[in-house]
Amino acid sequence: MTSTCASRRTHDQFRADVLAGLSRPQKRLPSKYFYDAAGSQLFDRITELPEYYPTRTELAVMREHAAAMAARCGPRCLLVELGAGSLVKVRLLLDELVAPAGYVPVDVSGEHLRGAARELAADYPGLGVHPVVADFTRPFELPPVPAARRVVYFPGSTIGNFDPAEADDLLGRVARLVGPGGGLLLGIDLRKDTAVLEPAYNDARGVTAAFNRNLLVRINRELGADFDPAAFRHRAFYNHERSRIEMHLVSAAEQRVQMGGATFAFRAGESIHTENSYKYAPAEFAQRAAACGLRADATWTDANGFFAVMHLTAIL
Repeated sequence: MTSTCASRRTHDQFRADVLAGLSRPQKRLPSKYFYDAAGSQLFDRITELPEYYPTRTELAVMREHAAAMAARCGPRCLLVELGAGSLVKVRLLLDELVAPAGYVPVDVSGEHLRGAARELAADYPGLGVHPVVADFTRPFELPPVPAARRVVYFPGSTIGNFDPAEADDLLGRVARLVGPGGGLLLGIDLRKDTAVLEPAYNDARGVTAAFNRNLLVRINRELGADFDPAAFRHRAFYNHERSRIEMHLVSAAEQRVQMGGATFAFRAGESIHTENSYKYAPAEFAQRAAACGLRADATWTDANGFFAVMHLTAIL
């Protein structure tokens, strides 16, 4: 498939997902579309905010336990990172891996990914870096790199952005992708006090709000909609019953939005649900993964119990 055909298919899927999501009684937009070039840059800024504990906590866990994680991955592994972003955390792992067969960062934001991959390849001249621009929530092909073992690296608690059934589907596909005996190294945000959780998604500088509204900016630019992003306010809160942070864009007034010949009416106070971030307990997640063909072998956490990195082995 040519890059032009792939780009058209991605555009058409984006349009179909937005139209379907805005047609629901509770309007919704898939969080994977946050990450155009501007959205990826805004998220990088979020990870540096004082309120946003996940990134610095996961990095601390990685720094302390990277050697043990690399030992679990094994020598000559092909490391496949899903939702690779800026390729910061993976460097801690690459520094400890024994003769890795290659590194495959996978991300939907092609421009951002290719730039980060070029920088990483320059810093690791002996490593084969094979960026793949793809939506990892759908089937994609890995480059044909001989390896002793495939290991998927999925950091950042992104698994929490998937509803339970979607998470199970993704875990099952990862198990099949790595094959029997292959691995998954996964970041998981753990349950904790709301006083810690909610500020992480409602920062004082408004960066998360800008990140949330940028989704509307992208829809306007790429799909020809006429959203007024300033007419929507950011809202994020912890849903105790479902053990998840919910992120919404709330209409500040009654308004109408047009896109592709369709008109969507908003009441004042009506929201578009843009993201979930589920929080887990390690034992609970291990049980869920086992049902999807992945056995939990090791879990590393920080002293506060805020975040965990788990290694799982495919047992298909």
